[in-house]
Amino acid sequence: MRNGWAKSIGPKASGYLFAVSGIAVVTVVLAPFHERLSSTTVALALLLVVLFAATRWGSRPALVAALLGVACFNFFFLPPVHTFTIANPQNWVALAAFLITALTAGELSVRAKRRAEEAEAGRREIERLYNEYRVAAERAQQAEVFEQSERLKSALLDAVTHDLRTPLTSIKAAVTTLMDEAGADKQVTLDDEARRDLLDVIDEEADRLNHFVENMVELARIEAGAISLRRRWSSVEEIVAMARARADTLTRDHRLEVELESEAPVAKVDAGLIAEVLYSLIDNAAKYSPAGSRIKISARRAEDEMILIAVEDEGRGIPADLRERVFDKFFRATGEGAASLGRPKGLGMGLAIARGIVEAHGGRIWVESGTGPGGARVVFTTPIGDEETDESQSAWKHDESISTNSGTTNFGR
Repeated sequence: MRNGWAKSIGPKASGYLFAVSGIAVVTVVLAPFHERLSSTTVALALLLVVLFAATRWGSRPALVAALLGVACFNFFFLPPVHTFTIANPQNWVALAAFLITALTAGELSVRAKRRAEEAEAGRREIERLYNEYRVAAERAQQAEVFEQSERLKSALLDAVTHDLRTPLTSIKAAVTTLMDEAGADKQVTLDDEARRDLLDVIDEEADRLNHFVENMVELARIEAGAISLRRRWSSVEEIVAMARARADTLTRDHRLEVELESEAPVAKVDAGLIAEVLYSLIDNAAKYSPAGSRIKISARRAEDEMILIAVEDEGRGIPADLRERVFDKFFRATGEGAASLGRPKGLGMGLAIARGIVEAHGGRIWVESGTGPGGARVVFTTPIGDEETDESQSAWKHDESISTNSGTTNFGR
């Protein structure tokens, strides 16, 4: 009710009303005791009304309260009372001091209130600007993520189209030739060696498609957050031999060297998956190094019960700014910094899968400069293991339990 009444008469009128009524109330309450109260006590009580008026409604109501307070102070409390005559000169000093104090305190209260309002307005402005900035940043981030997603989709579609179309074209051409040769009109005549070559093309390209699909499935399983490891004690020499056997056709035009410690390290790992990682690195080294160059495989026992395995080539190397990104899924190097890698080959899933397998074993993988004038050296580590690890299977879990087999996959940089 009180707030509604104050709103109905307006904030300015309510301020003046408070100034008058406040001084009047203090005067009525204290006037009967003027003989027992000191002038200082009365002045302080009246000064409180002035301060409150200044703080709540501003300088003009405070000025009214101060002038009215001076009049009431003189008339009701300074002898002779009930007159505006001042007999004692000291009371003139008290009255003047009260008036100056009231006006000064009122002005200071008004300024303090104004500063507080300005500070609050500044805070609200800063909060508004911050919210606008946050919204703009979120929109910019969303736009950037969308743009990156579109670029990734475009690159992925291009790569998938190429990796599917190439083997399908070869298979279609070989099958068409064989069908024409077997047709009634005998449009094509083939000897046994030619037919065998066409069948080899169909077989190789079908394997290529199969490896492509396996890569996609393997990457999807790793991204699901879990991969099951069938750990057993295996020597590094055995793992290297498995990888070399798979990579035999890839390294026919290269000099493959193997450098192991005199006593080959033994680790409790999923030998098939570690061999796939090593095969992937050999495959990449063969792709990005010239024919006749050396590809070196080395392995040794490192510190902290780890085994360090590396594959080094004599190609043009990998720029420093791309050495971490080559392990990203679907990464296909483009631009000036990627010129040394040559034309992108494959979908860029191989090293992403290799990193997932290595990290599943508790190791890590990275790229270094080659020990020679050029080339790249890809290194990964894996723990040696302990006797307490289950012989048949050891599961690595990341987010949720989704198992995957250790079937062969075809990796590419």
